[in-house]
Order: sequence, then structure tokens, then C-alpha cells
Amino acid sequence: MNRLKIETTISACLLAMMFFSCTTSDKVPSKDFVDYVNPYIGNISHLLVPTYPTVHLPNSMLRVYPERGDFTSDRINGLPVVVTSHRGSSAFNLSPVQGDVSRPVVSYSYDLEKITPYSYSVYLDEDDIQVDYAPSHQAGIYHISFHTEGDNALVINTRNGMLATEENGVSGYQIIDNTPTKIYLYLETSQSPVKKGVLTEGKVDTERQEGKTISLFYGTESKLDVRYGISFISAEQAKKNLQRDITTYDVKAVADAGRKIWNETLGKITVEGGSEDEKEIFYTSLYRTYERMINISEDGKYYSAFDGKIHEDGGTPFYTDDWIWDTYRATHPLRILIEPQKELEMIRSYIRMAEQSDRGWMPTFPEVTGDSHRMNGNHAVAVIWDAYCKGLGDFDLEAAYEACKGAITEKTLLPWLRLPVTELDKFYQEKGYFPALGVDEKETCAAVHSFEKRQAISVMLGNCYDSWCLAQIAKVLNKPEEYKRFMKMSYTYRNVYNAETGFFHPKNKDGQFIEPFDYRYSGGQGAREYYGENNGWIYRWDVQHNPADLISLMGGREKFIERLNQTFNEPLGRSKFDFYHQLPDHTGNVGQFSMANEPCLHIPYLYNYAGQPWMTQKRIRVLLNQWFRNDLMGVPGDEDGGGMTAFVVFSMMGFYSVTPGSPTYNIGSPVFKSVKLDLGGGRFFEIIAENYAPDHKYVQSATLNGKAWNKPWFGQSDIQEGGRLVLQMGEKPDKSWGSAPDAMPPSSEGLPE
Repeated sequence: MNRLKIETTISACLLAMMFFSCTTSDKVPSKDFVDYVNPYIGNISHLLVPTYPTVHLPNSMLRVYPERGDFTSDRINGLPVVVTSHRGSSAFNLSPVQGDVSRPVVSYSYDLEKITPYSYSVYLDEDDIQVDYAPSHQAGIYHISFHTEGDNALVINTRNGMLATEENGVSGYQIIDNTPTKIYLYLETSQSPVKKGVLTEGKVDTERQEGKTISLFYGTESKLDVRYGISFISAEQAKKNLQRDITTYDVKAVADAGRKIWNETLGKITVEGGSEDEKEIFYTSLYRTYERMINISEDGKYYSAFDGKIHEDGGTPFYTDDWIWDTYRATHPLRILIEPQKELEMIRSYIRMAEQSDRGWMPTFPEVTGDSHRMNGNHAVAVIWDAYCKGLGDFDLEAAYEACKGAITEKTLLPWLRLPVTELDKFYQEKGYFPALGVDEKETCAAVHSFEKRQAISVMLGNCYDSWCLAQIAKVLNKPEEYKRFMKMSYTYRNVYNAETGFFHPKNKDGQFIEPFDYRYSGGQGAREYYGENNGWIYRWDVQHNPADLISLMGGREKFIERLNQTFNEPLGRSKFDFYHQLPDHTGNVGQFSMANEPCLHIPYLYNYAGQPWMTQKRIRVLLNQWFRNDLMGVPGDEDGGGMTAFVVFSMMGFYSVTPGSPTYNIGSPVFKSVKLDLGGGRFFEIIAENYAPDHKYVQSATLNGKAWNKPWFGQSDIQEGGRLVLQMGEKPDKSWGSAPDAMPPSSEGLPE
């Protein structure tokens, strides 16, 4: 080839490349918010199962995900109909089959699975069946295509309940977890079945019309359209819910409606800058925060497991399913900002739960089956006070206070129990600390849970925080004596502080520190004798309401910082096998710090309280990069339906609510160039990162609403009517910004005289 031909060829190629680049970039569709959601993030982790690929509308009653052992399993057990609680198994299973019907639930090999928040599709490869699905609020729809000729059928199964045939489908119920709560089903198909029967011991009885497994036979129909409604009230109400929610057999139309709802919801926060992976992590985390609580009002009525009755909702939806030990820390504070009306409705739901319960106590872990009393603490009081102090006061604060006070003073603090106070609680109220057992000392209190143990330090520290929140409500309600009482209780953590070691150290009934003691490993499985799921290194920092006093206890800012740094550098002390065998919830380690468990979420922000905001900025960005990724192992531990991912949302935006119940936010390090939160009512809060670059993690200077800002925090009042925080960012820290003693975020006031 001569030179002229070579040059001509190169010129033609360059022109073609330029043309292709311009035309293709013009045709690349812009992504909607929901397109950034990857439900598979975190479906596998070190030990626990952090997330499930859940299909649902925001805070809706109907949730589904493929029922399988874990993500790596190549079998799914039937098609999901409804998941009754976060991380629960499916109630009812739907199995399309060809030929003989012999099993209530079919285990399918599958491929080509695609999950979005608003749709599910899967190819059942061995059976040559294509499945497409979409949910509504209280109803769902399937389109099932049989690609192989034969006799086709649907098998509907309830594990613990009853099903009966209808003209074109089935209705019935399933009892949930052997409780009085039932979930009801009404299911119909557009095609009429040629026969119906009950599956019993591998054979179909066409004479019977009700049982635990119903089979509907459709002959050679190659396509089946299935839609259904669910209810906690009745099968008749399930039918009404279906008729209200879905009036078509078009799966795409239902999916499109769900997509629109998700886009509007996720669009309450818009971001610019950052990588595509970072946007997927962010919007997936935001989607996770809408998995709970769920609205179970049905046409103005709801079933309450707290008294087993059906109630009128009076125009205020009833919400339940909230593992508040996890969600009070970040999920509820996030909702106060972007979903204030929902948050109000949830608080009103909590008050109703207490009113409907036999003792009037505020619940701890409300589910559709009632209060499951998991974990420790009574943190609904933090949710209630946090909302009130941030301007959401349209609820009965007096009623909430009385219910919270009952839970804190009349109910035992022992974890996983709903009992009146025990001798251990009375000891704590009298002596000011919760007594612990010595090594190999046998349990003396019959009420103590055989596995969860006393958790003497963690229940104390949690109660100190709850008491502080309760004291603030008492002050607003003009109850000075009760304010003093609960403020005094909020400081009892001092009674178990070991000044020699700088840890919260369990004491025996004689007031002596338990010895010998290892803050990494003492306490047995999950350190539960003294702590809870995490060891003493984590609970060293569990004074959310009063970091300033913790700094004082440790001997000042310099010593506090030294010990914070030590937490992130202290080795495991044993092999990983031994460490995680004893502390399986304490994963995502950076030294002894655990990114995988909720009591750790506020710890990286504590540098702000001791004059080193730049270290908070560094820690947060490093932790986000290390542990939250756009892949199957992108969540380091137990996410709990928004409990941890709300921390990710906050931290990627550049701020965090360290102390729910304080109308303040700590500044961290924004991941994006700009963030805009829709606060409702035409109000917006913006965070702008000037001099933005991916590695510019350090704040050099700031303005808040146009004024110079030299504090590593801001208040709710600063953004209540909208606001704009501008952070000048840089590659290296400005160690002077926000470091002055008077710049520290607020802590609890001192003990009243």
C-alpha cells in the first residue's frame, strides 16, 4: 500500500470514529434514578447474609424475593408470593409445572434472572418456563410462558394454613410463625382451569376443594396470566386489594407504574459527580431504606397483632415491621429529612401499638406478628424525641412519653425478653449499674435468656441513652422531677468506667470489676455476658448522647484521639477463624472497629468532638471505599433493611446524625460534587463540594447559607427552611478547620442540680 492510500485510509477511519462517537453519544439514553439500583449488592458477605434482592414498592405491604438458600444456590423454591417480614421466608409458593403434579413446592434450576425494585424475571431452564413479575402495594402479577408442549398446571402451597378453590383461582390464608397473625391470599388467572384439586401425599384429589396445596390444571395453555392480592384482614379484603391495585393482566403496565413510583421516590435526593459505581451504591442504599417500615392499612382498616383486632386507621396509615435497634440510628433520621409525613405516620403507629398492647409499653421490634423484643434497649424513645426536636411535633407526645417510660422503667432491660423488671433491674435502679457474672459463675436470675445472657454493659449503655432521650421529653412536658431522675440515669455509664483501662468494664454484685478481663474476647459467644454482638472495644464509644463527657472521662481530647486511633489499629489478637467463631457479627474489621454492625456507625464521626475533623473525613471516605462496593459482597455485615445503608446514604452525602435526639448533624466528607435533598414544601438542602475531585476528601473551608462556617456540624434550624452547605475540598487535610474547642458538636448538658 502506498503512502497516499495509507493517509487516505487513516483519514477515513478518523472521520468514521468521530462520526460514530458523536452519533452514539447522542443516542445513549440518560439513566433514571431507579436504573442505578442494584438489588444484588450485598447478597453475599463474610459470614452473614446482609441483603436480599427484594422487589417491592416503597414501604409497601407486598415484598418478594426468590426463595433460595443463598445467592450462590442454583435452585429456587417455587415462585414467591409475599414475604411477611424482613428476611422472612415466603408465605405461599406458586409453582408452574408440566405433566404430573407431585410436589407442593418445586425446586427449580434457573438462569437469566433479572431483578429491579419493581420487577422480576427468570428463566426456569430445566423446565423451559419463562416467568415475569411485577408488584403493586398489596397485589402482584405473574406472566408465565411454557415453551414446551404438554399439560400445564399451577400449584399453590401454604405451609401452615388453608387454601380453597375459586372460580378461576384460589383463596386462603397462612398462619405466620405459629402466632395468631394470618396473611390472606386471593389469586385468579385470566384463563379458566379445566380442573382443580388438592395435592395430598403426592396425589391430586379432584373431589376435595380445600387443603394446604391446591393444583389448577390448564390443559395445553402455553401462557398463563396470574394476579393476586394479599391481606392481613381477610381473603375478601385480599380480593378487594387486588381489584384496587391491579386491573390488568399486563405485567409491563404494572412494572411501568412501579418504576414511576420508584423514580419519584429516589429522586428526592439528586447527586452530581462521582463515578457510576458510586451512584449505584448510593441509590441502592437509598432503595434499601424503603424496605421497612411497611404500610399495612387496607382501605382505611388494619389488623394489629398487638391486640389481635381490626381497627379503623382514621386516615393515618398504620406501619409496622421495624427492627429499631438498627433503624433508629440513621434510617429514621434520614426519613425525617426526605419523608417527614411518613415518619409522622410511623410515630403515630408506634403510639397505637403501645395503646393496643396489654401493658401499654412502647414496642422494641414491632413486626406483623407483634413485638418480637429482639436485641436490647428501648430506642423508640430516640425516634420519637429525634422527630420532635427536629420539628415534627404533630403527634401525642404525652402518650408517647408514658409508653416509653413504661418500657424503660417497668419492663426488664434484659435482651430478647418482654417481662416486668427483674431483681437485676431493681439492682441497677438502686446501685446505678447492671450486675455481671464473674467468669464461670452460674446464672442466678431465672429470667435471663439462655443464649442472649445478661449483656450487662450494653444494656446499661443503651439505657443511659434512652434515659437521656426520655429526660428531654420530660423537660418539654414540664416534668422537672422526672427530668432530673432520667438525666441522673443517663450518666450511670460513669459507674462502670474503668479509669485505668479506659473501657466500660462490667462489675459484679459486690461492685468489683470482673477480673481477669480481655476486652476483645471476654463474655462468651458474641461477648453476650457483658456486651452484645460486639466486644468491649466497640462499646467503649457507646455514649451517643454525651461524647464530651466521654472525652472528659478519658482525660481530654488528646487521649481520646489516641484511643480512637488505637481502635482502628488494635489487632484481632487471634486468628480470623477464632475471632469470627466467637464474634460472627463483628465483621468488616479495621483493627477492632467493625464496619458491619450498627453500634459502630457513629464512631468515625467522634473525631469531630475532639478537634480532629480531618480524621473523620479520612476515616469515612476510607471506610466507604473499603467496605461498600457495587458487587455481591458490597455490604460488610448485617444490613437489616436500611439500618446500615442509611449510614451509607448520609455519609456519601457528607453528613450524619451522630445523636438521634439532638437536632444536629456532623459534617463528614461528601463523595459527590453536589447533593440536593428535597425537604418538601418547596424547600431544598444542598451540599456543594467546590474543587471537587475523587481524592479531594478533606474540607479546607466552608460556608453555610452564605456565611463562613468553621464548625464540623450544623443544626436542624440551619436547614429547616432549606439551606446550602458549600465545602471547599482539597487533597490534603486542613487540620485547623473546625478544630477549635468551641467548634465541637453539642453533647448532653450536665446533671441537673
